[in-house]
Amino acid sequence: MKKSLEILQQVYGYESFRGNQSKVIDHVVAGGDALVLMSTGEGKSLCYQIPSMARAGVGVVVCPLIALMQNQVLALKRRGVRAEYLHSGMTKAEEIAVEKLLARGKLDLIYVSPERLATDGFTLILDQLYEHDGISLFAIDEAHCISHWGHSFRPNYRRLSNLAKQYPDVPRIAVTATADDKTRQDIVEQLQLEQAKTFVSSFDRPNLAHAVVVRGDQNQQFLEFLREHEGQAGIVYCQLQQTVEEVARWLVSENIKAAPYHAGLADDVRTKNQQRFLNKRGIVMVATEAFGMGIDKSNVRFVALLGMPRSLEDYYQQVGRAGRDGEPAHAWMCFDSKDVIRYRRHINSSDDSRQQKKVKNAKLNAALAWVESTTCRRAGLLRYFGEAAEDCGTCDNCVEPPNLVKKRASQWQPPIENLRDMIDAQACDARREELCSWRVEMALSNRVPVFKILPETALNQIMDRKKLTMNDLENMPGIGQKKASLYGGDILRILNH
Repeated sequence: MKKSLEILQQVYGYESFRGNQSKVIDHVVAGGDALVLMSTGEGKSLCYQIPSMARAGVGVVVCPLIALMQNQVLALKRRGVRAEYLHSGMTKAEEIAVEKLLARGKLDLIYVSPERLATDGFTLILDQLYEHDGISLFAIDEAHCISHWGHSFRPNYRRLSNLAKQYPDVPRIAVTATADDKTRQDIVEQLQLEQAKTFVSSFDRPNLAHAVVVRGDQNQQFLEFLREHEGQAGIVYCQLQQTVEEVARWLVSENIKAAPYHAGLADDVRTKNQQRFLNKRGIVMVATEAFGMGIDKSNVRFVALLGMPRSLEDYYQQVGRAGRDGEPAHAWMCFDSKDVIRYRRHINSSDDSRQQKKVKNAKLNAALAWVESTTCRRAGLLRYFGEAAEDCGTCDNCVEPPNLVKKRASQWQPPIENLRDMIDAQACDARREELCSWRVEMALSNRVPVFKILPETALNQIMDRKKLTMNDLENMPGIGQKKASLYGGDILRILNH
């Protein structure tokens, strides 16, 4: 077996490992299981690619997105690595050709979706390889997808728990860039990684400056930001495919070199636009959130989000695609309270379980609290991921501390202290959580602080009472007849739900 450092130097062209890479790789090469949390751009993929080549057999990589598989396999092939993928977009002839290479032990790495991994045909090939020590490892990329607590739960990932029983002596490595404590615990439990070693790298990206603006004239606000990055490569994230194309056309009309990227475009158009972004200077890619996974472009100077993501995990993953070369980069967001209202309604009207809705609402509340914060953005982001941090000196709040009186006179922003009361979903029962969510939505709709809708004292009194009538609400301190007439029907509906 080649030594890991030789593979790094000869295949990837790097002289030495970064951060925890060498520790993770040595551990997995020796046959150990691992849970790896490493920020975007820090080289997570090397932590399973190199052990796959250093150990005997093929490395099986479970990957959630076709685009991510394609990008990584293409990059590996360019380096001379025997890598292939299997996904639903392939022809039957293409699938058979790859399966033959896999069965004959002619591959170093094979990328598959969790759905493909569970099929009888693929399992049969794995069983045959296993009998001849032909599997080097299993890698679970984007491992947060296995967790109900994660920000993009994917049920088929749950089947991966069978790997420990079916192939007990094959090392398993789960990697992700974003997972809070509850998500980490669930990953360990679901994948049966209780004996695995956990490697957590810092989430700090000191070269990345964060800024949030409240949406006014978005086009003008965005152009002002882009003027600071004229001629530089950047990514603009939009939530809807239609918006992606509208923004891309508008940027081109403003003489900015831009291209759209989303799942609704034809494959050849997506590929052409992606290659243009990768190979030419100063291209601005306008895309939906999946773009960027596995993209090897280190000199992206900015990421702009035209809307608030559903969670800080989503935010961190998207903006982490800027400044991978370590040079200064910017993360810029244009926020509108309507985004929050739309997300909230989508969550509460979905078919998710009560627990999943609770988790998603809590994550949305945390993202909103961060957006509305008047303190250091980088420090707040790191605290969310469990790291202590000092003020960065580069974010908007550090460079120009908000004038709260002026800010609230022109455009209300809910105080973070009130929002934090709602973030810890575990402290609330289902009714309290629904009341908290309703209170935030009403506050945003009416552009008033949450305590103007329902003060904390009244909320506590409501939760302490087993039964309530409209008359009770009218006589309750902090509510009275006026608020009872406005909001009493909603409150009673939630309590009686």
